[in-house]
Formats: sequence, structure tokens, C-alpha cells
Amino acid sequence: MPKIVDHETRRRHIADAVHRVIDAKGMDSVSLREVAAEAGMSMGAVQHYFASKDEMLTLALQHLNTRISLRVAAAAHDGTPLGLLRVALLELLPLGEERRFEARVGLAFLARSVVAEPLAALLRAGLPIVLDFYAGQLRAAQAAGQVAADVDAVKEAAMLFAFAQGLVNPIVIGHYTAEDAAALVEHQLGRLFGRPQAPSGGA
Repeated sequence: MPKIVDHETRRRHIADAVHRVIDAKGMDSVSLREVAAEAGMSMGAVQHYFASKDEMLTLALQHLNTRISLRVAAAAHDGTPLGLLRVALLELLPLGEERRFEARVGLAFLARSVVAEPLAALLRAGLPIVLDFYAGQLRAAQAAGQVAADVDAVKEAAMLFAFAQGLVNPIVIGHYTAEDAAALVEHQLGRLFGRPQAPSGGA
């Protein structure tokens, strides 16, 4: 019987190889030859799926976005607005080795997107989804009386996104520890949701 090839799995395998090449050698080292070697495939097999470096990079960025989205969704076990926002923010920060790897690769794609419009378009397309999610959780919290009614959910969603993005590079270079970043997330969410009263000490 002829061998059945799962083409989607093969594309994901190649995309993972692209990520590893970027992390190990930088974006400029990505080529059909380098990726084929990293993936343990022939150049011809890689070229069956991608005719150029730009096609590979576009697929690899899509795969990175999907990988992060699936991890965030899997971690979102607390269904409260506060819990969901906390997970959404923390899972985007490079607080463990897997997420540090994703952050390094993501920063390389961000730099490349300045001169590669297809990558920039992909990054732009994902932003409204994230912002709508943040705003939706804030509105749900307002409806439940957990966030003040006069808070502008759209503007605060944009601020949360900018806040999280602003933490990524300082964490990657070691300016903030994971504990520092988690404390800053709690501080930011506490600003919106109100800080709980500290328990009173005994006399």
C-alpha cells in the first residue's frame, strides 16, 4: 500500500524546524537548506511544501500564533473574568523555558515584519482578537460589579496589551524575574479589579 502522508503534520514539523533555526542562528540563517537539515528532511521534500523562504516564514509565524493560542486556551481553567485575564497575560510572558523560546522567536518575527509586509499583516490580524477578548472580560467584570462601570473597556484592553508586550523584552534579557513579572501582572489587574483588604492582625 502507498504510504499515507499527513501533510498538515509535515507542515507543522517544518514550521517547528524554522523556529529552532531562528532561535539558534537568527532569522537571516533561515533557508530551505538549513530548515531541511534541522527537520531531518531532504530539500526536495521541503520544497514540495514551500517554494521560498518567505512562504516558510509565513507558515511558521501562523504556527507560532496557533501554538500560543492553544496553550492559553488550555490554561484558562478559571472561568472568571479576573482569572481569564490573569491567564491570558501570564501565558504570553516568557516565564518558563518554552515561553522564553517562543518570545525569542516572536521577537525575531517582529523585527522581520518591519520589512516584510506579509508578516506584518499576520501580526496585525491577530491584534483585534486579543483586544476583543480583553475588552470582553472587562465588560463581563463590569456587569458583575467587579470593575467600575466608568472604566473604558476598549482603552483598558489596549493598555493591558501594551503592558504585557512591554514586559516581554525586559524578561527575556533578565531585567525582570518571573516573580517580578507575576507581581506586576497582579498589580495591574488589582488596579482594575480593586485590591483585596489585608486581613487585620490580632491584638
